[in-house]
Amino acid sequence: MKGIDKLLGVVALIALWWLLSAIVSRPLLPSPLKVAQNISSIFFQSIFVHMTHSLFRILLSLVLAIIVGLPLGVMMGYFPHAERVLAPIVYLAYPVPKIALLPIVMLALGVGDASKIVILFLIVFFQIVIAVRDAIHAIPDETFYPLLSLGASFCDIFVNVLWPASLPKFFTSLRVAMATAISVLFFTETFGTIHGMGYFIMDAWLRVSYVEMYSGIVVLSAMGLALFMMIDVIEHRACRWQYVK
Repeated sequence: MKGIDKLLGVVALIALWWLLSAIVSRPLLPSPLKVAQNISSIFFQSIFVHMTHSLFRILLSLVLAIIVGLPLGVMMGYFPHAERVLAPIVYLAYPVPKIALLPIVMLALGVGDASKIVILFLIVFFQIVIAVRDAIHAIPDETFYPLLSLGASFCDIFVNVLWPASLPKFFTSLRVAMATAISVLFFTETFGTIHGMGYFIMDAWLRVSYVEMYSGIVVLSAMGLALFMMIDVIEHRACRWQYVK
Protein backbone atom coordinates (compact mmCIF):
# COMPACT_ATOMS: atom_id res chain seq x y z
CA MET A 1 0.00 0.00 0.00
CA LYS A 2 2.84 2.41 0.76
CA GLY A 3 4.23 1.96 -2.76
CA ILE A 4 0.82 2.64 -4.27
CA ASP A 5 0.39 5.76 -2.12
CA LYS A 6 3.75 7.11 -3.30
CA LEU A 7 2.86 6.38 -6.92
CA LEU A 8 -0.48 8.15 -6.55
CA GLY A 9 1.28 11.14 -5.03
CA VAL A 10 3.66 11.35 -8.00
CA VAL A 11 0.76 11.03 -10.46
CA ALA A 12 -1.19 13.76 -8.65
CA LEU A 13 1.83 16.09 -8.70
CA ILE A 14 2.42 15.53 -12.43
CA ALA A 15 -1.30 16.07 -13.14
CA LEU A 16 -1.23 19.37 -11.21
CA TRP A 17 1.89 20.44 -13.09
CA TRP A 18 0.25 19.56 -16.41
CA LEU A 19 -2.88 21.52 -15.50
CA LEU A 20 -0.90 24.61 -14.44
CA SER A 21 1.22 24.52 -17.59
CA ALA A 22 -1.98 24.38 -19.69
CA ILE A 23 -3.49 27.31 -17.79
CA VAL A 24 -0.35 29.47 -17.90
CA SER A 25 0.47 28.45 -21.49
CA ARG A 26 3.85 30.23 -21.48
CA PRO A 27 7.45 29.05 -21.95
CA LEU A 28 8.04 29.89 -18.28
CA LEU A 29 6.14 26.72 -17.30
CA PRO A 30 6.64 23.93 -19.87
CA SER A 31 4.54 20.79 -19.72
CA PRO A 32 5.85 17.65 -17.98
CA LEU A 33 5.91 15.89 -21.36
CA LYS A 34 8.32 18.44 -22.85
CA VAL A 35 10.55 18.21 -19.80
CA ALA A 36 10.52 14.40 -19.90
CA GLN A 37 11.41 14.42 -23.61
CA ASN A 38 14.25 16.85 -22.97
CA ILE A 39 15.63 14.73 -20.12
CA SER A 40 15.61 11.62 -22.30
CA SER A 41 17.37 13.44 -25.16
CA ILE A 42 20.17 15.17 -23.21
CA PHE A 43 20.55 12.99 -20.10
CA PHE A 44 23.69 11.11 -21.14
CA GLN A 45 25.05 14.06 -23.12
CA SER A 46 25.11 16.59 -20.29
CA ILE A 47 22.88 15.91 -17.26
CA PHE A 48 24.58 12.65 -16.28
CA VAL A 49 27.96 14.33 -15.74
CA HIS A 50 26.45 17.03 -13.54
CA MET A 51 24.40 14.47 -11.58
CA THR A 52 27.44 12.29 -10.84
CA HIS A 53 29.39 15.28 -9.51
CA SER A 54 26.49 16.24 -7.22
CA LEU A 55 26.04 12.67 -6.02
CA PHE A 56 29.76 12.34 -5.32
CA ARG A 57 29.76 15.50 -3.20
CA ILE A 58 26.72 14.64 -1.15
CA LEU A 59 27.52 10.93 -0.65
CA LEU A 60 31.11 11.61 0.39
CA SER A 61 30.01 14.29 2.85
CA LEU A 62 27.36 11.90 4.20
CA VAL A 63 29.86 9.07 4.72
CA LEU A 64 32.37 11.38 6.43
CA ALA A 65 29.67 12.85 8.68
CA ILE A 66 28.60 9.36 9.77
CA ILE A 67 32.18 8.22 10.40
CA VAL A 68 32.93 11.25 12.58
CA GLY A 69 29.52 12.17 13.99
CA LEU A 70 28.26 8.77 15.13
CA PRO A 71 31.16 7.95 17.50
CA LEU A 72 31.12 11.52 18.82
CA GLY A 73 27.38 11.33 19.52
CA VAL A 74 27.86 8.02 21.35
CA MET A 75 30.67 9.49 23.45
CA MET A 76 28.60 12.54 24.41
CA GLY A 77 25.58 10.41 25.21
CA TYR A 78 27.31 7.75 27.30
CA PHE A 79 30.33 9.41 28.92
CA PRO A 80 29.45 12.40 31.16
CA HIS A 81 32.99 13.79 30.97
CA ALA A 82 32.90 13.83 27.17
CA GLU A 83 29.51 15.55 27.34
CA ARG A 84 30.86 18.28 29.63
CA VAL A 85 33.85 18.92 27.35
CA LEU A 86 32.17 18.69 23.94
CA ALA A 87 28.67 20.07 24.59
CA PRO A 88 29.74 23.76 24.80
CA ILE A 89 31.57 23.44 21.47
CA VAL A 90 28.60 21.76 19.79
CA TYR A 91 26.10 24.26 21.24
CA LEU A 92 28.17 27.20 20.00
CA ALA A 93 28.84 25.80 16.53
CA TYR A 94 25.51 24.12 15.73
CA PRO A 95 23.27 27.25 15.52
CA VAL A 96 25.64 28.99 13.08
CA PRO A 97 24.10 28.85 9.57
CA LYS A 98 26.50 26.62 7.68
CA ILE A 99 25.90 28.42 4.40
CA ALA A 100 27.23 31.58 6.07
CA LEU A 101 30.58 29.80 6.44
CA LEU A 102 30.85 29.20 2.70
CA PRO A 103 33.01 32.29 1.98
CA ILE A 104 35.41 31.36 4.79
CA VAL A 105 35.62 27.72 3.69
CA MET A 106 36.19 28.76 0.07
CA LEU A 107 38.99 31.11 1.11
CA ALA A 108 40.61 28.29 3.08
CA LEU A 109 40.03 25.36 0.70
CA GLY A 110 39.38 26.98 -2.65
CA VAL A 111 36.29 26.84 -4.82
CA GLY A 112 36.58 23.17 -5.78
CA ASP A 113 34.94 20.05 -4.37
CA ALA A 114 36.62 20.28 -0.96
CA SER A 115 34.79 23.44 0.15
CA LYS A 116 31.41 22.10 -0.99
CA ILE A 117 31.95 18.75 0.74
CA VAL A 118 32.99 20.46 4.00
CA ILE A 119 29.84 22.60 4.07
CA LEU A 120 27.61 19.57 3.43
CA PHE A 121 29.60 17.59 6.02
CA LEU A 122 28.95 20.24 8.69
CA ILE A 123 25.21 20.22 8.00
CA VAL A 124 24.87 16.43 8.40
CA PHE A 125 27.50 16.08 11.13
CA PHE A 126 25.79 18.21 13.78
CA GLN A 127 22.39 16.60 13.12
CA ILE A 128 23.88 13.14 13.69
CA VAL A 129 25.80 14.11 16.83
CA ILE A 130 22.80 15.68 18.54
CA ALA A 131 20.33 12.97 17.50
CA VAL A 132 22.55 10.09 18.66
CA ARG A 133 23.43 11.84 21.92
CA ASP A 134 19.76 12.50 22.71
CA ALA A 135 18.80 8.91 21.86
CA ILE A 136 21.37 7.57 24.33
CA HIS A 137 20.33 10.08 26.99
CA ALA A 138 16.77 8.73 26.68
CA ILE A 139 17.85 5.19 27.70
CA PRO A 140 16.84 4.54 31.35
CA ASP A 141 19.81 4.03 33.68
CA GLU A 142 18.25 0.76 34.86
CA THR A 143 18.97 -0.73 31.45
CA PHE A 144 22.70 -0.65 32.11
CA TYR A 145 22.72 -2.07 35.65
CA PRO A 146 22.37 -5.79 34.77
CA LEU A 147 25.05 -5.56 32.09
CA LEU A 148 27.48 -3.68 34.34
CA SER A 149 26.90 -6.11 37.22
CA LEU A 150 27.76 -9.00 34.89
CA GLY A 151 31.02 -7.30 33.89
CA ALA A 152 29.99 -6.23 30.41
CA SER A 153 32.54 -4.15 28.51
CA PHE A 154 31.76 -0.91 26.69
CA CYS A 155 31.76 -2.85 23.40
CA ASP A 156 29.10 -5.21 24.79
CA ILE A 157 26.97 -2.28 25.98
CA PHE A 158 27.40 -0.50 22.65
CA VAL A 159 26.39 -3.51 20.55
CA ASN A 160 23.45 -4.59 22.72
CA VAL A 161 22.07 -1.26 24.01
CA LEU A 162 23.54 1.94 22.58
CA TRP A 163 23.58 0.99 18.92
CA PRO A 164 19.99 -0.36 18.71
CA ALA A 165 18.63 2.51 20.83
CA SER A 166 20.28 5.25 18.75
CA LEU A 167 19.54 3.86 15.28
CA PRO A 168 15.97 5.20 14.82
CA LYS A 169 16.92 8.77 15.72
CA PHE A 170 20.11 8.42 13.72
CA PHE A 171 18.11 7.67 10.55
CA THR A 172 15.67 10.46 11.33
CA SER A 173 18.57 12.90 11.61
CA LEU A 174 19.85 11.72 8.23
CA ARG A 175 16.48 12.47 6.61
CA VAL A 176 16.28 15.93 8.15
CA ALA A 177 19.87 16.75 7.27
CA MET A 178 19.54 15.35 3.75
CA ALA A 179 16.80 17.81 2.79
CA THR A 180 18.89 20.76 3.99
CA ALA A 181 22.06 19.38 2.43
CA ILE A 182 20.49 19.06 -1.02
CA SER A 183 19.27 22.66 -0.84
CA VAL A 184 22.71 23.88 0.21
CA LEU A 185 24.33 21.69 -2.45
CA PHE A 186 22.38 23.55 -5.11
CA PHE A 187 23.60 26.88 -3.73
CA THR A 188 27.28 25.86 -3.42
CA GLU A 189 27.32 24.53 -6.97
CA THR A 190 26.57 28.00 -8.34
CA PHE A 191 30.06 29.14 -7.25
CA GLY A 192 33.43 28.22 -8.75
CA THR A 193 32.39 25.12 -10.66
CA ILE A 194 31.21 24.05 -14.07
CA HIS A 195 29.80 20.72 -12.91
CA GLY A 196 26.86 19.88 -10.65
CA MET A 197 23.09 20.11 -10.83
CA GLY A 198 23.15 23.57 -9.26
CA TYR A 199 25.40 24.83 -12.05
CA PHE A 200 23.28 23.09 -14.70
CA ILE A 201 20.03 24.65 -13.46
CA MET A 202 21.43 28.16 -13.10
CA ASP A 203 23.19 27.97 -16.47
CA ALA A 204 19.91 26.95 -18.14
CA TRP A 205 18.12 29.81 -16.36
CA LEU A 206 20.69 32.37 -17.57
CA ARG A 207 20.33 31.03 -21.11
CA VAL A 208 16.51 31.35 -20.77
CA SER A 209 16.25 27.63 -21.55
CA TYR A 210 13.31 26.89 -19.27
CA VAL A 211 12.83 23.31 -20.46
CA GLU A 212 16.43 22.48 -19.51
CA MET A 213 16.03 24.38 -16.23
CA TYR A 214 13.02 22.28 -15.27
CA SER A 215 14.82 19.16 -16.45
CA GLY A 216 17.59 19.92 -13.96
CA ILE A 217 15.08 20.58 -11.18
CA VAL A 218 13.34 17.26 -11.87
CA VAL A 219 16.64 15.34 -11.89
CA LEU A 220 17.79 17.03 -8.67
CA SER A 221 14.44 16.17 -7.05
CA ALA A 222 14.69 12.58 -8.28
CA MET A 223 18.20 12.38 -6.87
CA GLY A 224 16.94 13.56 -3.47
CA LEU A 225 14.05 11.09 -3.62
CA ALA A 226 16.45 8.24 -4.42
CA LEU A 227 18.63 9.17 -1.42
CA PHE A 228 15.58 9.26 0.86
CA MET A 229 14.45 5.86 -0.42
CA MET A 230 17.95 4.48 0.14
CA ILE A 231 17.83 5.64 3.76
CA ASP A 232 14.37 4.07 4.15
CA VAL A 233 15.60 0.71 2.81
CA ILE A 234 18.66 0.68 5.06
CA GLU A 235 16.57 1.67 8.09
CA HIS A 236 14.02 -1.05 7.36
CA ARG A 237 16.80 -3.64 7.39
CA ALA A 238 18.71 -2.22 10.36
CA CYS A 239 15.65 -1.52 12.56
CA ARG A 240 13.44 -4.48 11.75
CA TRP A 241 11.96 -4.55 15.25
CA GLN A 242 10.18 -1.27 14.51
CA TYR A 243 8.21 -2.84 11.66
CA VAL A 244 7.12 -6.03 13.42
CA LYS A 245 3.37 -5.93 14.11
